[in-house]
Amino acid sequence: MKNVAVIGAGITGLATAYYLAKEGYQVTVFEAERYPAMKTSFANGGQISVSNSEVWTTWSNVKKGFRWMFTKGAPLLIRPRLDLAQWKWIAKFLFYTIRGDYNKNTAWTIRTGIESRKLYNEIQQEENIDFDFTKCGILHFYKDQQYWDNAKVVKEIYNDNGCEWDLLHSDADVKAVDPALAGVTNVIGGAWTPSDATGDIHAFCYKFAEVLNTKYGVVFHYNTKINDLRALCHDATVVCNGVGSTALAKHIGDDLPVYPVKGYSITINDVDPAYLPRVSLLDDQAKIVTASLGNRFRVAGTAELAGENYDIRRDRIQPLLDWVHTNFPNINTHNYTQWACLRPMTPNMMPIIKQSKSNPKVFYHTGHGHLGWTLSPATAKIAVNLVKENI
Repeated sequence: MKNVAVIGAGITGLATAYYLAKEGYQVTVFEAERYPAMKTSFANGGQISVSNSEVWTTWSNVKKGFRWMFTKGAPLLIRPRLDLAQWKWIAKFLFYTIRGDYNKNTAWTIRTGIESRKLYNEIQQEENIDFDFTKCGILHFYKDQQYWDNAKVVKEIYNDNGCEWDLLHSDADVKAVDPALAGVTNVIGGAWTPSDATGDIHAFCYKFAEVLNTKYGVVFHYNTKINDLRALCHDATVVCNGVGSTALAKHIGDDLPVYPVKGYSITINDVDPAYLPRVSLLDDQAKIVTASLGNRFRVAGTAELAGENYDIRRDRIQPLLDWVHTNFPNINTHNYTQWACLRPMTPNMMPIIKQSKSNPKVFYHTGHGHLGWTLSPATAKIAVNLVKENI
């Protein structure tokens, strides 16, 4: 039996370990934190969201990024730094925008997300993991004519690649999907994807790790930070270490174009269920997503290029609270927790799934950005097949 090491116990690492174990490999997972899913996979927006698959490499996003550069509460905020990695990432982002890979990469992301949805269903049925999973659908709503017009344009690429993108042409049509939206004002249209879902990523990963250990014999080493891949003696190593993957790759001579893009979330606790939306929401203009997780209301959003730091800034949390107060005034926000993560983002918005050029025993499964929860099972299977073909 061949031994494979997996670096990282977030959603990408655990999904990789799962499919490796099911293929008969002896798997060892190394995680720097005390428990699984304590960083990027801790408190994200909760959406398994095929309907949010559009890559960001468009000129409209470039214009917004530079226009918002000095706006503290902007949905996308670039904080310029004396950081060569940041400017290299921005330059590559512009390159992919110029090259025009938007349609191809968005189509791939949609199809891969649909495959992941099927795999989550299989995992839940086979492993019986409870993580507040709800096939509630995702509703995009629009208050601005420009964003609403864009929703009509992207309908074609979603429908062509197998994802529902049902347009709702009035305020009444949008609110008919969920009565909890009654307090949301100035809505001019929406897009409804009933097959999307939500779930608590941390609860899933924590219980998934237990299943991997007890049922599949996966060995976990927590509080164990791997600084040099050359110290491992396994038949293969799969790096699923989020923003930390870049430093590990450099030790063996590989260059991964992954840069941390900070996202924030709040979780409002003990919410009266009467006020919680039963569907998941995405406000495209504000770049804010929601998920109702039991009696908790998860609200997440914003993207910030500010290097590798985990500081929780009040000027980034406040827009999330203000959004709740504006759109759901009956939800009491006195009891909430706040959180920030570093999404491992590539400049073309595509995950990295490949074998190392410098060391044939090393493989990479990282760089999922804001879609790790959506894509990881399907991309993990791709990564595992790559391992099978090469060791």
